[in-house]
Amino acid sequence: MQIRELDLKELVTVFDVLSQIRTELDYDEFEDLIYEMRSMEYKMIGIMDGEALICYAGVAVQTNLYHKRHLFVFDLVTDEKYRGSGYGKMMLEYLHDYAKMGMCKNIVLSSGFQREEAHKFYEKNGFAKKSFVFLKSV
Repeated sequence: MQIRELDLKELVTVFDVLSQIRTELDYDEFEDLIYEMRSMEYKMIGIMDGEALICYAGVAVQTNLYHKRHLFVFDLVTDEKYRGSGYGKMMLEYLHDYAKMGMCKNIVLSSGFQREEAHKFYEKNGFAKKSFVFLKSV
């Protein structure tokens, strides 16, 4: 078992797990978006058991006026076969250390309103609800 940064050669593996929560994405769109997000230093981090991806986090260190320098977690998903086994908590602990090493003041994430189990998980792991996200299509 190891936690490490994943590379672009592992996109199919990432998609197999990430698509469990990002059901609206097809592989081609996913791949295009990953390549585009590289400009913001988007990192793909995984808990791996050999070649198997157990838990995935897509993150980037960002800076803005309200969160200052922070680690933004775009995606955090544990493969459904391993949920409830502590891997999400393990990933959050790793991301906490990752954020500290990156001199971040906070870890920030957004979660859909319908994902109540995820909200309970984040709150249990020290996250507090601080804002709402509003979206308007253009």
